This record gives sequence, structure tokens and C-alpha cells, in this order.
Amino acid sequence: MFRKVLVANRGEIALRVLNACRELGVRTVAIYSEADRNSLHVRFADEAICIGPPRLAESYLNIPAVISAAEIADVDAIHPGYGLLSENANFAEVCRASNIKFIGPPPEVTRLMGEKEKARQAMKKARVPILPGSDGVLATAEEAHEWSQKVGFPVILKAKAGGGGRGMRIVRTAEELPNLFHAAGTEAANAFGNGELYMEKFIEQPRHIEFQILADEHGHVATLFERECSIQRRHQKLIEEAPSLQVTPKMREEIGKTLCRCLSDIGYQNAGTIEFLMDEDRQLYFIEMNTRIQVEHPVTEFITGVDLVKAQLRIASGERLSDILPEKVEIRGHSIECRINAEHPRKFTPSAGQITAFNVPGGNGVRVDTAQYAEGVVPPYYDSLMPSSSCTASIALKPSQKWSARLASSWCRELRPPSRYTRRSSPTPTSATASSTPSSWSASSPSARSKPNSLCLFTEGSGFQLA
Repeated sequence: MFRKVLVANRGEIALRVLNACRELGVRTVAIYSEADRNSLHVRFADEAICIGPPRLAESYLNIPAVISAAEIADVDAIHPGYGLLSENANFAEVCRASNIKFIGPPPEVTRLMGEKEKARQAMKKARVPILPGSDGVLATAEEAHEWSQKVGFPVILKAKAGGGGRGMRIVRTAEELPNLFHAAGTEAANAFGNGELYMEKFIEQPRHIEFQILADEHGHVATLFERECSIQRRHQKLIEEAPSLQVTPKMREEIGKTLCRCLSDIGYQNAGTIEFLMDEDRQLYFIEMNTRIQVEHPVTEFITGVDLVKAQLRIASGERLSDILPEKVEIRGHSIECRINAEHPRKFTPSAGQITAFNVPGGNGVRVDTAQYAEGVVPPYYDSLMPSSSCTASIALKPSQKWSARLASSWCRELRPPSRYTRRSSPTPTSATASSTPSSWSASSPSARSKPNSLCLFTEGSGFQLA
């Protein structure tokens, strides 16, 4: 096992990794920007190094600064968390050149799976079903038009190197294709430095299903079942659950075997998530792979009993899956996670400021991953995700009932004039009662307010929305 690990991240995932390292007896180093000087991950690490000013490009995304901190602290390995540098193949290569273990897949595999079109072709070669679409990137709007005639409308344009809904446009007619092609390319170039696009058939009312995998450095791959993340806003996940009630045991077994074979062939290592869309006929189609731990990893940990972050550390230190996982991993109960964002409850814009009061839910089967605390500050420079709240229960007690009750006991307030708290209904988080995937669901829509199966708690006028 490693002697000392640097956590190249911030917020709740940095705390999560620090705790896993502590349980394994590994010393830790936190890096932080000037805006995060009083953050919990800085306080709880064995050592902490400031790497720059608040702007991401000058701190957490500054590869020379991160590597310099690692060398100053004399660490054995770097855990990238999620977001930031976690899927940056160049960063993984620099770690390798500096004789620092990158806790994740090899840079060659990260690069392969990070370029979505190459990932599609790799999965197609392994006989994983993919959506009909273009063979490679689209050079011009005219080429996009030719492919749209072959694929059939509606289609969706996606950024080759993108994610998070940026560089993505749904095209329903040939007339709107040229403008949307240029808009998607411009957005992708601004967001990722790469404006290349590819095309896929667009599925109306899809479900978002993803499979969690672990792979050691000895060629062994295991799947830890699936999660459903169909309730989203602006292509960002809001509610995740495991397992999906739409995936049958036979589908789970078949997809699992195919993914294990494919990922072993390409030399994948460490944790990863393979994402699919499910159409109305319950057919699964590969869309992308995330070569890192996910925000929603707690729901998988709940139903399997496997600590995914500790597994990452043990895999990176050379252990075999047979020594990490139980002989048979089984699904135990059902789990739901809700992401809680610091946002204006009406405009859904990020809401920064000092937290004057903060209370999180608790109880049996309840978990909250957060780095926030009373008198802490939500800085304006970073993602608005505060905590993620997860609940698990046996099938006899619906986890959605427990989840709603615990959210009702959660509240926080920022440093502004007093505001009244209101509860507001939102769509049920369980797929068992959802007739279709609300991919364009908005918490402010009338249809969202009409379903009283779960709760959305927020401060009126200024608040931190809990949803």
C-alpha cells in the first residue's frame, strides 16, 4: 500500500478520499486554492499545500503546480477524484513521467475512452450495442446533413471531447441543422478547446443507465451492477438510484459479461462507469465511458457493501480483485441519491455566500457526502454542488420514503435577510413509478409540482435549493 497520497481535488470528494486513505493507514496531502483555505479537506489532511489563486486554471487545473506540490510533499500517488484533472490523459502521463502513481486508468486508455467517437468504435468492435450515427467526426455541416439523411431525424450532435451537456444540440429538421451544427461546434471549442462533433440518433424519452466496473492491473474486470440517472436538468444528473428497476437480471448479466470482456481487451484499470441510453423497448445503447469515480458512487456502495474509493487505492497499489471483492457480490436492497446544489430556487443560477446555519439528515441507512459546514463559505469560482444525500432501504421499506423524510429535516441558510422555507413537490425519484424519462424535467414546471411523491426543500428568494 502507498505511504502517502496527494488528493488533487476539493470539496466532498476530497474528503471522501482522505477518509478512505485514513482507514488504510495512508498519510494524505491536500492541495487548495486561496479561496479554499478554510475548507474541511485542508483541515483534515495530514499536510496541505496552497497551489494558487481561486481561478481553476491557476490552481486545481494547473498541472505544473499540482505536480510540484506532489514532489514537495514526496508522495507515492495522486488521487484525482472526479472532475478537474480526473480524466486528463496528459496529467496521467506527467504523473507517470514523474514516477508518481496516478490512481486511475493508464493515460492511453483514458485518451481512448475520453474521445467519444473512438470509444464508440471500440465498443462497437466488442459487440456492445451503440446508437446509429456517423463514422467519426463531422468535418462540415454538409457532411452532417448527409449523415442525418442516413440516420434519420431526430439526431443529436455531440462534442467529441465534451461532457456535461455542452457542445450538444438536438436537431429535428434539415433546415435547422446548419445553425445548430455551428452553435454546437463553437460551444464545444470554447468549453473543451476542441470543436469537433459527431452525430447519433436521438432517442425520445430515454432512460440513462450506467454500469459500475472495477478492473485490476492483472487483467481482471468485475461489474458492480447498474445505476439509473434518468432524472436530469440541463443534462446534469439530479437523482440517482441503484439498481435500476428497468434492467432485468438477464440484461444485467449479459451486459456485465460483455463489458468485462471488452474492458479487459483494451487494458482498462481501476474504477470506471459505462453509460447507456435505454429506449422505450428497453434496448440499451452505449453512449460514453467515464474513466473515474462518479459523484453517485455511494448508491453502488450501499447496495454492494464495496468501498469503491478504497478499492481504487488497493487496485492502484497492485492488489488483485480477488483480494478486494467478496467471492460473490450481490445486490442488497435499493438506494437513492439526491444531489444538493447551491442555487437560486427560481433562476437555478449558482448562489455563493456564507452559510450561517447548516443541518444534514441522519439515521439508519442515511449518508451525506459534503464538505460544507455552518459558517463555511460557498465560493463563486467552482461547481455549485454542496452535498449529495443518499438513502438505502430494503425493498419492504421504499427508499424514496426514507429519502423524502430525511430531506425534510435538511436545511441551510446563507448570509442574507431572513427567508421563509417552503416545501415543494417534485417528480418521484423511483423508476418504478416513472412512466418515462424526464430528460428535460425542470423543478419549476407545473408537471413537477403536481406529483407529491418526494420533497424539494429550498429557501424562498435566496436559498440553497435541495433537489
